[in-house]
Amino acid sequence: MNEIQKVTVRVPATTANIGPGFDCLGLALDIWSELTVERGPFSVTMNGEGAIAASMPLDRSNLVVIATEAAFNAAGKPIPELTYRSGNGIPYSRGLGSSSAAIVAGLLAGAKLAGVEFEQEQLIKLAADLDGHPDNVAPAILGGMCVGIQTELDAELDLDPKPGRWITNQIKLPDDLQAVIFVPDLEGPTREARALLAPEVSRADAIFNAGRTALIVSAFANGRLDLLRYATEDRLHQPARSKVYPAMNRLIESSYAGGAHAAFLSGAGPSVVALATTREMTVIYEMHEAARQHNLPGKAIVAKPAATGAYVANAE
Repeated sequence: MNEIQKVTVRVPATTANIGPGFDCLGLALDIWSELTVERGPFSVTMNGEGAIAASMPLDRSNLVVIATEAAFNAAGKPIPELTYRSGNGIPYSRGLGSSSAAIVAGLLAGAKLAGVEFEQEQLIKLAADLDGHPDNVAPAILGGMCVGIQTELDAELDLDPKPGRWITNQIKLPDDLQAVIFVPDLEGPTREARALLAPEVSRADAIFNAGRTALIVSAFANGRLDLLRYATEDRLHQPARSKVYPAMNRLIESSYAGGAHAAFLSGAGPSVVALATTREMTVIYEMHEAARQHNLPGKAIVAKPAATGAYVANAE
């Protein structure tokens, strides 16, 4: 059988945490990046979102390279010289899963070039191990909204050096759900945003978030979108991050004035996502007005949840 010489992969954007679901809830969005990997001299070329960002590495430290090589390593195959070309439709370093998309794209491309097909659970594990948590990578792979956890209950059965396994499950969404996203014209590096968080939380705050995370799942399962406003309240990460994103709370409040069911900081920020089933243009207007009052330039995007996750678009 002839070797695959060139592969193109498409991966959706994701929004994670969904308010209280810190590091465990995520939603795929119908905004896509594309990665082409071809056998040939090593180079990394970026086009589209983030292409001119000073923080975008164009060497082997780029996440698409790391993930592609991880796929070859997992398959037990030697890593060839490869040429990487990314067409990024996902806003870079804005809390919309650009890093997770790079990881998932690299793993899919690497697996195809290595001539292997990972089981879904193995692919999620490889991606979550690289990313550190499943809230972005699971919906990027599966599509839709996902909850993901890591368990060590059956660690003794796992021969991998890292104990435990990642478990994910999808959450059913209404067909008319839309995400209204305000994307500020500033980067929000995940590492810096994570450093703002306290190493410990109080029992009261843990209970607050646990109850609301459960309520999100219940509200979607029972079609009670009116409960999402309360279900997406958070005490674990948004209060700390509001200190560096001072417009965050006002953007959230403004989306409710426009008719949104829920609003929250997207991932580590700075983007804010509102979920709506009607009046999306009113939500956009209110969010733009709130941003103007905070002298925060940016753009609004409306996207449906992506029903499907990453896929191989072409292989030659």
